[in-house]
Amino acid sequence: MASVQTGVSIDAPRDRVFALFTDVHNLSDRISGIIRNEVLTEGPVGEGTRFRETRKMMGKEHTEEMWFTGFVPNESYCVEAESCGAHYMTTFLFSDENGGTRVDVSFDATPQTFFAKIMYAATARMMMKTCAKLFQRDMQELKTVAEGASPDA
Repeated sequence: MASVQTGVSIDAPRDRVFALFTDVHNLSDRISGIIRNEVLTEGPVGEGTRFRETRKMMGKEHTEEMWFTGFVPNESYCVEAESCGAHYMTTFLFSDENGGTRVDVSFDATPQTFFAKIMYAATARMMMKTCAKLFQRDMQELKTVAEGASPDA
């Protein structure tokens, strides 16, 4: 298994930050790396919500179907996916910090197939560096929105 941990401090209330991070309907408007996001389930975002995200990475478009698990409003959630013979889990934790919000993220990639295990052995370090940069950029862009958003956002 390969993993990445990162985090960001945001000068905004936790409920606003959590709502912003889980608003999959509008992520492509707020995160420059996301080309489009399609919500595949009806109803409010929560455990079981599925969506399809298309990003531009390393010069190519990549589309992944993901779903929310372990959804605890204003505290935490996980997003999981299965692709290229691996299982991916990203966990977001939200806590109060100096009148604002701390968001800590951990990303785990677990190869499931023989081929994926071989590829991960060769590319895990590069892949995790790329993922860390993506998470940091995404969170900085959401931080900018959260800190500039009106209380109704």
